[in-house]
Amino acid sequence: MPKACDLKKGNVVEINGEAYMVKHIDVKTPSARGAATLYKIRFSNVKTKQKYDGSYKGNDMLNEVELLRRSVQYLYPEGELHVFMDSQDYSQYMIDGDAIENEFIWLTDGMEGILGLIIDENMVAIEIPTTLIFEISETAPGMKSASASARTKPATLSNGVEIQVPEYLEPGEMVKVNTETKKFLSRA
Repeated sequence: MPKACDLKKGNVVEINGEAYMVKHIDVKTPSARGAATLYKIRFSNVKTKQKYDGSYKGNDMLNEVELLRRSVQYLYPEGELHVFMDSQDYSQYMIDGDAIENEFIWLTDGMEGILGLIIDENMVAIEIPTTLIFEISETAPGMKSASASARTKPATLSNGVEIQVPEYLEPGEMVKVNTETKKFLSRA
């Protein structure tokens, strides 16, 4: 049973009989003597993706959920379901598209490095890496006199996601992208 002060992003805890994943933690340290540090935590329901905000003191105990984190590979969509394969024992898991709608834009056929969250032999959610590499498929031509300043232009990646990139980049170049913020990080 973890304390609220020990929670990290990605932990899964039980609240009101449901499994919730920690998405964001905001620490509020009061200036008054004797006041307890508060942890404002944003959770996301593992099954329904519904958000839940809670405030806890550092010593408040939460129930951790029994779950497996398995390395999986994305195989293919099958109607409303998506098929993943366990990288170690090759068993297959199916998950509803609504459960992974935020991560779906980053998935490509055969993609590896994904963690599947499994409760009672059923995959309920996935975690994708925070940085991925994509090719720029469409953007305005690069400017020869462009400086390395913070001026940007829109670019469409090979998966269809549009991000802002520095103006010196051209179509065909590989870039690292933060999947949480949808922001350009660097050339790959």
